[in-house]
Amino acid sequence: MRNRDENKELLIRQKAIELIVKHGLDGFSMNKVAKAAKVSPATLYIYFKDKDDFISRLSMEIAEKMIGYSLKNFDPEMGFEAGLSVQWKNRLEFLLEHMNEMEFLEIMRYSSYYEKVTQKITETFGDAMSRFIKNSVKKGELMELPFEVYWSVAFAPLYQLIKFHNQGNSYANGTFILTEDLLKQAFNLVVKALKP
Repeated sequence: MRNRDENKELLIRQKAIELIVKHGLDGFSMNKVAKAAKVSPATLYIYFKDKDDFISRLSMEIAEKMIGYSLKNFDPEMGFEAGLSVQWKNRLEFLLEHMNEMEFLEIMRYSSYYEKVTQKITETFGDAMSRFIKNSVKKGELMELPFEVYWSVAFAPLYQLIKFHNQGNSYANGTFILTEDLLKQAFNLVVKALKP
């Protein structure tokens, strides 16, 4: 049995993410990953049982990484504005530094692989967010809303600004760069909309 090579494994994972982001799940195969990573197809089976195992594990690892970023310096007991600010900062950092991984997770969202990811998110991240929301409502800092409405108002503006930034333009402007001032303006509007 051949030994695992950590650098080779990272390259294989990176190439798999790139292939899925570029071609979707239908354009993904173990042979294509092996070719992109310049390894023998047999090498992949040192690290992964099969294609499903590969995609499932990759999805879980990226989700765990995203959760780790999201919870960095965050405490569910924080005041609403401070806690939401930490969430925006963490999400912005993750999305700007790991755009391919985020696009990969978006593709997974519409596949059967996402069920395990959803369970993982609910177990760790969901618990912290639920406590944060309940504490904020209890303190009178956040109006009581269905979770989906809260989530849409709290984070959709951030995600859209990041999307414009990554595209380099918006519907109204030929060029767009996300600045600290624009981020602050959007954040303040979100906080205002969510306060009782």
